[in-house]
Amino acid sequence: MDNRFGLKDAIFLVLLLAIGVTLVTSMFQKDRMWEQLRRIESKVDETRTRVENVANETKTLAAAPRAAATPSNNATSTPTTASGARDESWARPGVPIEWQPPLAFSTDPATQPGFREGGEFTEIWEGKCARVTPFLSTDVYGRRVLDLVCDSLGAYNPKTLKFEGILADAWQYSPDGTWLRVHLRPEATFSDGKPVTAEDVRFTFKDYILNSLIEAESARSILDMIADVKVIDDRTVEFQFSKVLFSNLSGTLNNYVLPKHFYEKFEPSQINQSTSLLMGSGQFRLAKLDPSDQWSPGSDLVIVRNEQYWAKNRRPVLASMRFKTIQDDRARLVAYRNGEGDLITPTSPQFVEVQKESDFEKANRSMKWFNMRSGYSFVAWQTGKRKGERLTPFHDKRVRQAMTMLLNREQMIQEIWSGIGMVAKSPFNPESPAANPDLKPWPFDLDRAKALLAEAGWKDRDGDGLLENEQGDPFEFEFTLAQGGDIVDRIANFMKNACLKAGIKCNVRLIDWAVYTDMYKARDFDALTMAWQSSAPESDLRQMFHSDSIKGGGQNFMQWSNKKADELLEKGIQELDFDKRMKIWHELAELLHDEQPYTFIRVVPWIRFSKKDIGNVQMYKTGLEPWEFFREAVAQPAS
Repeated sequence: MDNRFGLKDAIFLVLLLAIGVTLVTSMFQKDRMWEQLRRIESKVDETRTRVENVANETKTLAAAPRAAATPSNNATSTPTTASGARDESWARPGVPIEWQPPLAFSTDPATQPGFREGGEFTEIWEGKCARVTPFLSTDVYGRRVLDLVCDSLGAYNPKTLKFEGILADAWQYSPDGTWLRVHLRPEATFSDGKPVTAEDVRFTFKDYILNSLIEAESARSILDMIADVKVIDDRTVEFQFSKVLFSNLSGTLNNYVLPKHFYEKFEPSQINQSTSLLMGSGQFRLAKLDPSDQWSPGSDLVIVRNEQYWAKNRRPVLASMRFKTIQDDRARLVAYRNGEGDLITPTSPQFVEVQKESDFEKANRSMKWFNMRSGYSFVAWQTGKRKGERLTPFHDKRVRQAMTMLLNREQMIQEIWSGIGMVAKSPFNPESPAANPDLKPWPFDLDRAKALLAEAGWKDRDGDGLLENEQGDPFEFEFTLAQGGDIVDRIANFMKNACLKAGIKCNVRLIDWAVYTDMYKARDFDALTMAWQSSAPESDLRQMFHSDSIKGGGQNFMQWSNKKADELLEKGIQELDFDKRMKIWHELAELLHDEQPYTFIRVVPWIRFSKKDIGNVQMYKTGLEPWEFFREAVAQPAS
């Protein structure tokens, strides 16, 4: 049979091929159209989710307490599910979650007159800062730097004193007070850009603060209620408590979080010997972080803006901050007047006298206010053995009571501090409900003081005008003060003269503030004068007055041991009922009043001079918030 393929067949085949190509092309086009349509729907869903998240966040902000009036742009600060609801998968079921407001300035500097970015701010300190290594630094100067470089899990709201989250965006606190689960803000990072994780939190507490090889006794003494710290997931950590204390939540969360990847490189001995091993997640960072070439106490300390700071609505405006030390009171004021500093703490006489100048307020502002950090000054009496070798006269309570009555504290306030302050009667802020309203300060009473000294065995046995004990040893002691200016001299002279009137010889010992800590850790003093300031509205006083804080160089440096005081301190911190706890603190204040391990001298208000070209300086209930400052006329940093 012939197999013929004619013209018609060829045309038909071409038509079939054309139709096939058209069909295939159409199919590909439909696939592409379907893919494009699917992508569009995906974008729509994503946009819808974002809108829902914003709406939910707006509702939350409307219902929740605000850290500031400034709206938040931190849309990522609260973890959400695909539906826009808050992600609660990290939490324990059945226990309420306390979600925290987004971070923002308490007073937005951008809303203030004269706002500008950049420039350097300088504060002149009146004493040398010994170190700024976290949890090893125990003075107020180190604390000011640490607050700027390190973020804590939570802190007190400057305006309301409500405790709110910083690194933490939520937490759960068990109804029985035995555990606390904390969720970290997902956007939080350290100054080197690495994220803040739950493992960093665990490391900070377990491997750093609670490590007995690291000299963090002050923090460790009030965190002994932490039995364990468990990592739940990358952003969730849980604290287990061995004791149910009123301060478990705030006392735990009000601690800096340190980067494990930085600090684990160092041995405890290296950390203990350091002066500025300092890295954190705060608004500023050290201008120079070199473990082999650390900052030296007494030299200027400079921190610079952390350009990677994670909280967008809390990023500082200033480019840098400088802290310098001028210990002499008059020289410090002169330096401030000459433009070497923008903020100082003047002496009380300076505060009173300078304000009388008619033109001072033109370029400066004077500030005086009581706040959460308002502290008290005191004289601590060595009740134990000095350096473990010998008892001082102050081991006897009657002698301590007599020493308090030898000091006319009202006169001290008038003559030394120009009337600024009030006589202190206990370690509790007089504005706090923890202060015992029925307690009266010991009076100035020279005759009663002499009678108590005689009762304790101190009499003028040889008629030379000086007191001796039964062995014939004269009543002579060393009074230690940090080197400074007029105020230090006035305190020293007042003490010497007051003692001489009672037949006691007081030898003044002046030392540098940078070695003050080493001195009291070694218990190498008879009597010293200092001041404490608080970091919370209600403080845990175990670190100063519990006998456990005598050990390991703790801050019970006067080595005062009293069983009843230990019982009250333990009972008070475990009492969750506010009214009952206040009664315990009142009883403790009465006991301290009787025992006089300290002679409480003066309740100290905050006084400051600041230049008016530093804007947004607000007198808060927590003190000052330097990260909110700005310089109206941008100045060049000092060389």
